[in-house]
Amino acid sequence: MIHPSAIVHPKARIGEGVEIGPFSIIGENVEIGDGTKIMSSVVIDGWTTIGKNNRIYPGVTIGLAPQDFSYKGQRSFVTIGDNNDLREYVTIHRAANEDGLTSVGNGNLLMANVHIAHNCRIGNQVTMANYAGLAGHTVVDDQAVLGGLVGIHQHTRIGRLCMVGGCSKINKDLPPFSIVDGNPCRLFSMNFRGMRRRDISKESRLAIQKAIFILGSMGLTVSAAIERIDSELEHTPEIEQFLDFLRAPSRMGVLNKASNVGARTHNNA
Repeated sequence: MIHPSAIVHPKARIGEGVEIGPFSIIGENVEIGDGTKIMSSVVIDGWTTIGKNNRIYPGVTIGLAPQDFSYKGQRSFVTIGDNNDLREYVTIHRAANEDGLTSVGNGNLLMANVHIAHNCRIGNQVTMANYAGLAGHTVVDDQAVLGGLVGIHQHTRIGRLCMVGGCSKINKDLPPFSIVDGNPCRLFSMNFRGMRRRDISKESRLAIQKAIFILGSMGLTVSAAIERIDSELEHTPEIEQFLDFLRAPSRMGVLNKASNVGARTHNNA
């Protein structure tokens, strides 16, 4: 299933049922899992491991050198899990440091022209719309949704099931389960629909709604918000995850600037 015009290094490890389309190039240190479909004009190089049943569309490049002045050609890695859709012209760069890693999990949808920079970590079931871009060392947790043309500053964390509106500028860590939008970005509300789709209990949804309202309260620091959430709200699994995110080390600080947080009533959760 390798097109005659494709160039596949003889040392590359290609699994069963892999398809490689015309004019694609697969490098020496590349491993591709069973059932992955690579379409035309794809370049996969560097020390790259790709799992099973991925669909990689035309023009995608994976594992090329990072856009970092400190990089001098040292060995670094890209790993991609299973069942991902990488649409046209997605770029995923290998890490910038010796033996460093850029990683993408399972079941993600990266739409056309998405950029994943060096040392980024993408979880599972993440959706990134067209032209969304991550700077280096960004972490995106499971089931987050990034709108089109979103720009993410380096060393930023995006929490689980966070939804980011299109064209937003993100230079703070975004708490789990929130909806964020704008330039400058602000907290808007809880991701009601996403939490329902993931069968998160109403009890926990109500608690998260209150937690986001507390975090976005005018004049309240993140540390003070943590104390109030910890003492006032029932510790459901999602509240524990929310608190863990707020307490974790942060290079950029956690976003707590509110817009219309709390505009919906708790009954809407």
